[in-house]
Amino acid sequence: MMEIHDIEVVVFDVLGTLVDEPGGLRAALPDGELVTLWQQHVETEQQRIADGLRPYVNSEVIDREAAEVVAARAGLTDPAAIARLATAGQKLPPWPDSVAGLDRLARRFPVIGLSNAGRRALLRISAHAGLRWHAALSGETVQAYKPAPEVYRLAIDTAGYPPERVLMVATHAWDLRGAQAAGMRTAYVERPVGDPPAGTDAFDGYFGGLGELVTASGIPESAPSGR
Repeated sequence: MMEIHDIEVVVFDVLGTLVDEPGGLRAALPDGELVTLWQQHVETEQQRIADGLRPYVNSEVIDREAAEVVAARAGLTDPAAIARLATAGQKLPPWPDSVAGLDRLARRFPVIGLSNAGRRALLRISAHAGLRWHAALSGETVQAYKPAPEVYRLAIDTAGYPPERVLMVATHAWDLRGAQAAGMRTAYVERPVGDPPAGTDAFDGYFGGLGELVTASGIPESAPSGR
C-alpha cells in the first residue's frame, strides 16, 4: 500500500469517485436504459468537444440536452418536469466513506475537488453531498473536460507545488492516466462504478476505499482538526 509521505496537496475527482453518479440518476430515472442513454449522451458530447467537433459548453448545458433526449424517449413533454430532470446530475449521494474521509484528510492536507462538472453544478453537487473542500475546481474555468491536460494544470497551479507533490485520487483509470501525463502522483480508489486499471497501468497507489487512503496518510482517527 502506498504511504503518503511526500505529498503536499490531495486532488479528488468528484463524479464517481466521491459521489454515486449512476445511483443519483437512477433516483430520477428508474428505468436503467434511460440512465444509460443519459450517460451516453454526456460522454459523446464531451468527446466531441475534446475532438474539436463542438465548441465548449458546460455540464449544465449537456445535462439539459441529456434530459431532453431522455424525455423524448420516455414520452415526457411537461417543460417543468424536464427542467427538474435536467438537475438530476446535481443531486448525487456520496459514497458512505466520502464525507468522513475528506474531513480526515483535510486535517493534514489542503484538499481540492477537480471535476468536469460546471462551476455552478459543482457547487450544488458538493452542497447536496456534504463535500467540504479547501477549493473546488471546474474544467469550465479552462473550457475543457478531463483528461485534457489544461484541467490538471489548473489543479497543479492552484496547489502551488510541483506536480510530483500533488496527488490525484480517482476511480477512473483514464482520469489517472491524464493526471500522470501531467506529472501528478496518482491513487486509484475502487468504486462500483469506476474504470478499473489495466494491466499496463502503474499508479502510485491502489485502495479498496477512501478509508484505506486515509489510513495510508497516517492521520489518527481521533486527530483534532487543525483547519
